[in-house]
Amino acid sequence: MLVEFQDFNKDVMVTNKAHLNLAIKNEMPGKFSANMGCNSMFGTATFGTSGSVKFSAVGSTMMYCEQNMDLEKAFIENLPKMTRYKVEGQFLTLSAPSGEQMKFAAADWD
Repeated sequence: MLVEFQDFNKDVMVTNKAHLNLAIKNEMPGKFSANMGCNSMFGTATFGTSGSVKFSAVGSTMMYCEQNMDLEKAFIENLPKMTRYKVEGQFLTLSAPSGEQMKFAAADWD
């Protein structure tokens, strides 16, 4: 679940069930999916050994959902900029060289 990103309210992200799924089926290693409450997003995630990550081939379905477009647009524009990752307990933090961050909580965490 996406819990911290830019100035978006956590309640909005929780209500929209905003999430990034890195545990895609075994037959699709390196693939990810995401959803911010409307469109399905997808692409490739490559994790390095020293905390590096590269998101590429990022795409999305093209439905219009008035309540979700700002969050979706910001997420899909910023995800490829994330080049570092850090796992602390149930949290995954992605960060960009500019200091921008995305913080996720494990789906099974309250």
